[in-house]
Amino acid sequence: MGLDIFTITDNYAQLYSVNNYDDYNNRRKYHSLSRTFCNFICRRNVTSHEPELEQIGTITNIDITPIYEMENYPSKESLYWDLEGAEDENEKSEILKQAEESKKKYQGNIDKISNTIDELIHKLNSINNLPELLVATDFDTLNNEEYFADFGIDKGDGYINNNFGQDLRNFQRFLEFSKAKSARTVWFTYG
Repeated sequence: MGLDIFTITDNYAQLYSVNNYDDYNNRRKYHSLSRTFCNFICRRNVTSHEPELEQIGTITNIDITPIYEMENYPSKESLYWDLEGAEDENEKSEILKQAEESKKKYQGNIDKISNTIDELIHKLNSINNLPELLVATDFDTLNNEEYFADFGIDKGDGYINNNFGQDLRNFQRFLEFSKAKSARTVWFTYG
């Protein structure tokens, strides 16, 4: 087992039919992000060099901050664990206060995220040698030569063996689907 990344919205419970198998398969194929994408987002916590997302931001001249900020929105699960770890009521109050401030700060971010992903897809479609432009690393948990190659081709099943291009397109499809169903705020959660 490993860590997965999920894109959640303020109306997530209304997005999919719980008992619809086709809905589940389509969500997995067209909206899921791979475990490699999870590792990609988490790279800034495990590498000593500039993480690949930041390198891609520099290569494309796109501000990738909104993508990282998706980790700052307090999910119910993370808030639960933060409160469980609090030593006293004062610490719990501070955790709740910070969570409310973060919610207000990132509320309504879906268009900003969607625009960032659109820009990345557009610019990366014209770069044929992305793996060669990234800093070589001894800690290559992403398999850079494979994951960042063939940007315009969907290589995986929507979760397994996705490449970076497919993950970004799945991400964008999820955002468009969610916006069409009135989502306004989007964030990452891990599980």
